[in-house]
Amino acid sequence: MNIIILGAGSVGASVAENLALESNDVTMIDTDSEKLHALQDRLDIRTIIGHASHPSVLEQAGAADADMLLAVTDSDEVNMVACQMAATLFNTPNKIARVRASAYLDRKELLQQEQALVDMFISPEQVVTDYIQKLLERPGSLQVLDFAGGKVQLVTVRAYYGGPLVGHELKTIREHMPDVDMRFAAIFRKGRPIIPKRETIIEVDDEVHFISAKENIGQVMRELRRADRPYRSIMIAGGGHIGTSLAHAIEGNLDVKIIDHDAKNAQRLSEELDNAIVLLGDAADKELLLEENIEDIDVFIAVTSDDEANILSSMLAKRLGAHKVMTLINNPAYANLVESDIIDVAISPQQVTISSLLARVRQGDVVVAHSLRRGAAEATEAIVHTDSKVVGKAIEKIKMPRGTSIGAIVRNDEVLIAHHDTVIQPNDHLILFLIDKSRIHEVEKLFQPAGKKFPLF
Repeated sequence: MNIIILGAGSVGASVAENLALESNDVTMIDTDSEKLHALQDRLDIRTIIGHASHPSVLEQAGAADADMLLAVTDSDEVNMVACQMAATLFNTPNKIARVRASAYLDRKELLQQEQALVDMFISPEQVVTDYIQKLLERPGSLQVLDFAGGKVQLVTVRAYYGGPLVGHELKTIREHMPDVDMRFAAIFRKGRPIIPKRETIIEVDDEVHFISAKENIGQVMRELRRADRPYRSIMIAGGGHIGTSLAHAIEGNLDVKIIDHDAKNAQRLSEELDNAIVLLGDAADKELLLEENIEDIDVFIAVTSDDEANILSSMLAKRLGAHKVMTLINNPAYANLVESDIIDVAISPQQVTISSLLARVRQGDVVVAHSLRRGAAEATEAIVHTDSKVVGKAIEKIKMPRGTSIGAIVRNDEVLIAHHDTVIQPNDHLILFLIDKSRIHEVEKLFQPAGKKFPLF
């Protein structure tokens, strides 16, 4: 695809890297020449210095021939105006704008007009909030991804000593759960992927990805680790966009405390929130955490804009007795260093945001796509067309690219866990797991309808 990205900040840079690695033609626009030069030094992309919403700059970037315009500058208004320019002057088919202000996000009619100037709003802050909420709903999970409107979930957990399945072959799970159908999508052991087989033995600290119908997830999790009790008390470090949004979302069901170091922001939070307790102070202040009984906190969630502050406050909270810590980390190098050893869940806002865009980028009938393991792997929900070459074939007869598996099928609202003899039918929704995302184009080619010259599921 020919994609124009406006804004070379952390989100724009991460998206550009992911898309460029998939052989897309990417053009990046920003007013900061240093950021552009740094990106061009390590990525095969084109860069243009200029204002994102100016027609002449968009024309120079080739907006008339672009398949997609992704506006992710720090300004909601610039992003929306840029999409308007692309729609009105260049007829760009897909226009996506990053928007933070709820005043815009709440007006759904902006996207429902026949000639909408913006095709999709993305709010990284809201996407991260939703992501954290799902983690809180599944105590002990490292990742929770929805497919088929929530009917199917792909969940990642770390296998703990004491889990009934730990130390045993995967096939023995049928003895414990004869009435529950599920599928292991992948196992990562010390960072290396293992393709699950019936004889594979689960080891302590394995990162296990599995797929099942939503109602069965809890039962499967209990096979891999001791059951975590439901979370009740949450402490949030940081009252910015994400912290505020998360507090609003969960304060009705959980006991919430939120810490912010800025007096004006703390005052605003105390006026906006109904049930949460707002604390003025430093989340890395040992005395403050002890005064607020950190040892009784089920989950400490650090979501400030400063990676170092998030990591330090999370380490301190864990040392003082917080049961779990979740930490927002923008720098992937930091995330790889601290996750599992120090921090229970490291959350990458860029990867979570990229997941919300992948379905638009995939050239096919893709409903949902999720980026996994810092972008190395991917899980996708795609619709099989009537004339696809896989229709009428059993899964065992389909030669899938190495490391790719079909985990589940949604057929007429019924969830079917994929087995070797399951036959693919027209209009099936396939939930695919790719250990190596670089093979995504092989998967697209495999499922494209007969006679099509471009990737299409």
